[in-house]
Amino acid sequence: MLLDYTLFLSGTLASLLVVLLLDAILGDPDWLWRRIPHPVAWIGALISGLDKLLNFRRIGAGNYLTGSVLILILISVAAAAGLGMRWVSGQSLAGSAGMILAASVLLAQKSLYGHVAAVANALGGADLQQARKAVSRIVGRNPEQLDQTGIARAAIESTAENLSDGVIAPAFWFAIAGFPGLLVYKAVNTADSMIGHRNETYRAFGWAAARLDDLLNLIPARITAILLALCAPIVGGSVIKTLIGTLREARWHRSPNAGWPEAATAHALGISLAGPRQYDSVKIEAPFFNGGGRDTADEVDIRRALRQMVAVLILHWLVYLGLYAALA
Repeated sequence: MLLDYTLFLSGTLASLLVVLLLDAILGDPDWLWRRIPHPVAWIGALISGLDKLLNFRRIGAGNYLTGSVLILILISVAAAAGLGMRWVSGQSLAGSAGMILAASVLLAQKSLYGHVAAVANALGGADLQQARKAVSRIVGRNPEQLDQTGIARAAIESTAENLSDGVIAPAFWFAIAGFPGLLVYKAVNTADSMIGHRNETYRAFGWAAARLDDLLNLIPARITAILLALCAPIVGGSVIKTLIGTLREARWHRSPNAGWPEAATAHALGISLAGPRQYDSVKIEAPFFNGGGRDTADEVDIRRALRQMVAVLILHWLVYLGLYAALA
């Protein structure tokens, strides 16, 4: 049994190395998704349909139950689709290539870099309105209330968090469980973003989605923080100080996972991140990560965060290469 899983893991790692390279080179081509629905759009459509069918739109035990049913259906469909794709990939070289291509569009290396770089470019051109528009694509808060520092901080925080749940986590679950693991992770992560909200409509119904997403991101978020700390010298930071600061402060975030990459980025860059923030009419009170750091941020800091991200992605790929070599 152990030998069988070792062979399976070796195969998934080989595929993952290609998937990561493909995503880094091609990303998510807009011309393609203007013509056909993105796989995440299919997942979103299923979640939306189940939401309308099962959500009673009130807080109560029944909504906890129906929300859990939604997640069970979603996981079952995603796992079945993933297993089907894995079977197809084993039948021919074309099937294997199709699975690798499908997996690559479920990661977000190039697209994340492009979205964040757009914010830096707008700030570099002193176009605050364009910068607000660009940052609105990657954060949930109201950008109209953000000044230059607020925009830069939001972009950097989004870089850290999306590096974890847009790249490191899906790659981790692909490595562990192949394409089915990746598809289940993306389904749960999408469900969390759609229904995992702490409001009247979704506090009960989205509870299962939010808690399962927390569980699936538990290890990847901490791996991301370690990789960010190891790459801190690239942006003038200290590995040890970044690790110590992250271990001390990561738990301050209301999410059990988001605080890890955000705190690591704050200490590596030497700036303060997080703190109070506004989501429409709701103000979230939260402490700053690296509160003793610089309290201003700009285009240069966004580009430093991107440089650190690229270093993390390279190191991330090399780690999987080393694991593959050890098993081969």
